[in-house]
Amino acid sequence: MANSEILYPRTGDRQTIYLKNAITDAGITVGDYTMYNDFVNDPTGFEKNNVLYHYPINHDKLVIGKFCSIACGAKFLFNSANHTMDSLSTYPFPLFFDEWELEKTNITEAWDNKGDIIVHNDVWIGYEAVILAGVTIGDGAIIGTRAVVTKDVPPYTVVGGVPAKPIRKRFHDKTITELLKLKWWDWSEEKISQNMKAIQSGNIERMRGI
Repeated sequence: MANSEILYPRTGDRQTIYLKNAITDAGITVGDYTMYNDFVNDPTGFEKNNVLYHYPINHDKLVIGKFCSIACGAKFLFNSANHTMDSLSTYPFPLFFDEWELEKTNITEAWDNKGDIIVHNDVWIGYEAVILAGVTIGDGAIIGTRAVVTKDVPPYTVVGGVPAKPIRKRFHDKTITELLKLKWWDWSEEKISQNMKAIQSGNIERMRGI
């Protein structure tokens, strides 16, 4: 039976991890069996190397669901990277509060806060893709290689490019609706194992009645 509590799920492979078991930051939540592969850096350095400008003072969150596949170099770019555009200058004066005799409590005024990054379940994020603050990615979506995702991605939609745009839906609307109701990723490990062929078949007919 599969075990979501181990760090390295594949024998002899130190490039692939179950990501939740490498997370220490309370502002990051990752679901069971979500994997991250890194052939450039140590994958356990995900928080440092892949989650950028994620400072506690901003209280923004990264939430990643179950059974996601995250490729090497994917980046999650948070709100502190967004110099404010409401000011007449984009220079982050509030960060230099001592030099400019500003209130230390107003540091977050240096950037625009677009919100959390939410990645739902069974999402595949391609090599060196970038996900920006405030974006929600729906269940079953696919993010293309080196895509820059600036807007929400609907469930079971393939996106790519800079900025990322929809390429196609993975399935017909009826199938997508059924999959979203089934929520197979919330099944028990035993039930998933018993129905693996149905999940892998690509045919929703085999999933009906389970």
